[in-house]
Amino acid sequence: MAKGQRSLAGKIVAITGAARGIGRATATALIAQGARVAIGDIEVELAVQTAQELGSGTIGLPLDVTDRASFETFLAQVEGHFGPLDVLINNAGIMPVGPFIEETDRTARRMVDINLHGVILGSKLALERFLPRGRGHLVNIASVAGKGGAAGGVTYSATKHAVVGLSEAIRAEVRSTNIDVSIVMPVGVNTELYSGLQAMRGIKTAEPEDVANAIVEALATGRVDVYVPKRLIVMFRLMSLVPRSVADFFAKVLKADQVLVNPDHMLRGAYEQRTGDSSPSAPAGQPSVPAPLPEPEREKQTV
Repeated sequence: MAKGQRSLAGKIVAITGAARGIGRATATALIAQGARVAIGDIEVELAVQTAQELGSGTIGLPLDVTDRASFETFLAQVEGHFGPLDVLINNAGIMPVGPFIEETDRTARRMVDINLHGVILGSKLALERFLPRGRGHLVNIASVAGKGGAAGGVTYSATKHAVVGLSEAIRAEVRSTNIDVSIVMPVGVNTELYSGLQAMRGIKTAEPEDVANAIVEALATGRVDVYVPKRLIVMFRLMSLVPRSVADFFAKVLKADQVLVNPDHMLRGAYEQRTGDSSPSAPAGQPSVPAPLPEPEREKQTV
């Protein structure tokens, strides 16, 4: 580890939507750094299975990020198992795609509830814990769509723009403390969420591990703006300096304006079915909670 970087060994990290994809890859990378990780996911059985597969005392817990009681219970269980929370990674999100005019109101509300309200709620609950302790690190997963609107993903882009703005504003409020805020903005990532979509010309689709490694680096260094790949920061800075017509031209050359257009719904079928029907297994305000861990296992996890 480079001089001046923070050790992540022993850090207590909670990750939302981490049963698969970027969340799982991030949990894996953090475990390798010695962190103690809790996975929260609406798919409880998969969260538990993922935690067991990752080992190292990782726990999988139920979490509906749109429900305060569920999120409160999740963080309380994390701290009950491991101790005071050091890091919250707001990773949970969905990305239905298609023409804006054809998007149902239900789909729009669900995206806003998960992608934005879930991040707002998680951020508040994390800060309630961080502020009295005077420390902590909040990591919010946005997207390059949070810096430039994407045709075919209008509401999704809106939620990610909001996550960027939210994170910037939170950072302004806690700047005088030792609380860090990082905003992660990846290009398309090779996960189920990105299945059946085109890649930008000249920019390779990222792997979940690329994002995970960038998050680990941000936690170790306190980096605020986390682009994946890193060279995207140069592109966005240049785009902000040139006339809109020039920016539009380069977006067309890179096919950035086509990434979410004309998706292959056959390839996206499983994802669209799962995210379209995903809902908590318990009534609102009554999150499902797993039975307490057997005492020997609980002791092993808190060593």
